[in-house]
Amino acid sequence: MKIRDINSFKKKALHWAATFDACCCFDSNNYPDRYGRFDFLIAAGIDDDLERRSPGNAFESLKSFFNDKKTWMFGLMGYDLKNEVEQLHSDNADNLGFPELFFFVPKYLLSVKDNEATLIIGGPQIFDAIYNQQVRYGESGPLNIESRIPKDTYIKTVEELQQHILRGDIYEVNFCQEFFAKNARIDPLFVLQKLNEISPTPFSGFFKIRDQYILSASPERFLCKRDRLLISQPIKGTAKRGLDPVEDELIKAGLKQDAKEQAENVMIVDLVRNDLTRSAIKGSVKVEELFGIYGFPQVYQMISTISAKLEPEIHFVDAIRNAFPMGSMTGAPKIKAMELIEQFEFSKRGAYSGAFGYISPEGDFDFNVIIRSILYNASNGYLSFQVGGAITYAANAASEYDECMLKASAMIRALEN
Repeated sequence: MKIRDINSFKKKALHWAATFDACCCFDSNNYPDRYGRFDFLIAAGIDDDLERRSPGNAFESLKSFFNDKKTWMFGLMGYDLKNEVEQLHSDNADNLGFPELFFFVPKYLLSVKDNEATLIIGGPQIFDAIYNQQVRYGESGPLNIESRIPKDTYIKTVEELQQHILRGDIYEVNFCQEFFAKNARIDPLFVLQKLNEISPTPFSGFFKIRDQYILSASPERFLCKRDRLLISQPIKGTAKRGLDPVEDELIKAGLKQDAKEQAENVMIVDLVRNDLTRSAIKGSVKVEELFGIYGFPQVYQMISTISAKLEPEIHFVDAIRNAFPMGSMTGAPKIKAMELIEQFEFSKRGAYSGAFGYISPEGDFDFNVIIRSILYNASNGYLSFQVGGAITYAANAASEYDECMLKASAMIRALEN
């Protein structure tokens, strides 16, 4: 079916999908993507599901779930599945309570590509339901957004992490901080619409698990699979957009040539190459693009693309596990960086810096990185978003704090009023 007013259709489809216990939406916001299969994808309703609240056998359970169903499924993998991948633990406070892993087989699924809508699961009555759906937003209460870490504490913590770098424990670590609101009352769809207007990104989306919501303006792909090809596109390197075209071009060129940002990026590229090697045909891991500069409304980002051919004997779920969690959100060496993250961060990451995405019946998949995302638990009124950055020995702690505030700016604006 040809969609004449795509923005209206997306709003109605989201409101329709959100009436179900679970739904998942991806919106590319028309960014060019040589690996993307859809411009807009929305799944709604639970035909079957898999939920794991604690790490242990989550990836094996997902493998069995897929092998049994061999159908479309959509799901969330929380950052703390790292405790299953490695001998790690998570003891920080978790006020959101997202599952460590949640996948569901949808009752209804439709895609949009080049303004052409296709029903994948479900009958044509879905279109009638969507077009008849009323777009109404509920009221939101006032929010008191607090920072979990005062600026001086953040700077002191970064300096302590740099001592670990000086001692040779790590080369780089992604250190994150939380902003939160208690007793929050929001309309998730209204906030999502505002966030997407302020910061449209290629891996944005909406994930609902009953009374828990992820409102995502993610610019980053964790991992996707196309036939036997695996693709990861880590982000490391950020610069604020300019106020006018001349300044903007100078900033873009400056980021491209910034030795510090290149060093951060290449460390993570090497880490991702190593992760993919565990699942790849020997000699097939390639850096498709190094230090690519991509523009988004608030920032320029340095993005590299790494590919590999999946070893035929390795199940694709094992390939996900071998690369999880993503190197852009951990550091190098990966295990020691994750240990220090647990030691120095003030909040459990949970769904943040995990991934959500889809798996097709053929075993292809695509997962984003849950960053630039607002997480909300409607049952206890807790709202949270986290931001972070790569800490190297050359990093300036005050500048890193400013970068965190830049990354947080779209989410703060979306939650205003």
